[in-house]
Amino acid sequence: MKKYTDSGKKDTRSGFGDGLTVLGKTHENVVALCADLTGSLKMDAFKENHPERFFQVGIAEANMMGIAAGLTIGGKIPFTGTFANFSTGRVYDQIRQSIAYSGKNVKICASHAGVTLGEDGATHQILEDIGLMKMLPGMTVINTCDYNQTKAATLAIADHDGPVYLRFGRPKVANFTDPDQPFRIGEAVHLQDGTDVTLVATGHLVWEALQAAETLHEQGISAEVINIHTIKPLDNKAIQDSVKKTGCIVTAEEHNFLGGLGESVARVLAESTPTPQEFVATQDTFGESGTPEELMEKYGLNADAIVKAALKVIARK
Repeated sequence: MKKYTDSGKKDTRSGFGDGLTVLGKTHENVVALCADLTGSLKMDAFKENHPERFFQVGIAEANMMGIAAGLTIGGKIPFTGTFANFSTGRVYDQIRQSIAYSGKNVKICASHAGVTLGEDGATHQILEDIGLMKMLPGMTVINTCDYNQTKAATLAIADHDGPVYLRFGRPKVANFTDPDQPFRIGEAVHLQDGTDVTLVATGHLVWEALQAAETLHEQGISAEVINIHTIKPLDNKAIQDSVKKTGCIVTAEEHNFLGGLGESVARVLAESTPTPQEFVATQDTFGESGTPEELMEKYGLNADAIVKAALKVIARK
């Protein structure tokens, strides 16, 4: 069983900021727009190094999306930055009409997603954004698991032609992936082989899935762990190949079970390989104020919840 080591907790939003800083040097057409949250999105270095390519739009997110769409017409590659709630729910009409419908090359970069936003509470903790964005035709949806992967994804999407939703978080979490990893959009990362159950996770739940796999190993259960960083387009083959070996699957995400990764996986299985599945996700509810750890525990978004789901789904085989 392969063991993964936390090289030191770092926030995924800093991975975005550092990736954007690199792009400022390597991609002269990359421009950045922010809705009055430059520090929170870690966009300060880009702003300082390239003031002529940085646009502080203020608390006017809908306007930011319109400006970003317009900038693409002149060949620019705009990266927009604000909280996930304001990147999607507040501006859905502008994204649908001005960006997705015409396939504009805008990179919608969204921090503070999910309940791990913490103390700011339910009004800021969007748990529906993956569903909103994956339903838009032509939209690529990415949800990264740690600092290293977020930085790699930020670099990769600059070279991808078309609209992208890049989702990341606020808290410092385990940083365990290779700092020199290649990031291939739409290609799952196989973290660990297993024969008894497949654990498919995205975002902050990938580390929790690895911890759950260790606990299951101690109980004599072999868990296969797959990191789904790209929810759309989904790596159907990776999922299908795994469940053919294990015969059951658990999906884990910091998102509502309605509309998220789990539903996308269920569709793939229903079409090709009907398989028992359990969902680790929020259960059609809003969040609330609390520390990230308290909220992950309350809403069943941790390694313990994944272990329980794995035992349940194995019993259904």
